[in-house]
Amino acid sequence: MGMHMNEGGDDLQEAHDINVTPFIDVMLVLLIIFMVAAPLATVDVKVDLPASTAQPTKRPDQPIYLSIKKDHSLYLGNDRVEPDLLGSTLDQQTKGDKEETIFVRGDEDVDYGQLMEVMDLLRTAGYLKIGLVGLETVGKP
Repeated sequence: MGMHMNEGGDDLQEAHDINVTPFIDVMLVLLIIFMVAAPLATVDVKVDLPASTAQPTKRPDQPIYLSIKKDHSLYLGNDRVEPDLLGSTLDQQTKGDKEETIFVRGDEDVDYGQLMEVMDLLRTAGYLKIGLVGLETVGKP
């Protein structure tokens, strides 16, 4: 009967590999989050925008869109808003930050007078930074 005495403790080999399973799990969770959140970040109000050849500016992370449809109805994001409630609704959405840029999306058939009325409503509410949104074209419109 032979007995071996193990005096050196455990002789397990060291693993020199990185366990990438947690990294893959995190990446898959982030992919799912972005796939769910991306459609929510767009505006679904259909407006025929006029075209422009101007150089586009950088878009902020969470832009605030004010849309003017053909029938002169106003939409803040996807929600319809009455003109007399525009200032208070914007204050709620911007948390009172009057330096926030409001992006105005006007339908191609909206006349200049209606656009000016909406811009006057924004100015009266204290929002002086206004961006006009249009379609990007290459060359002459």
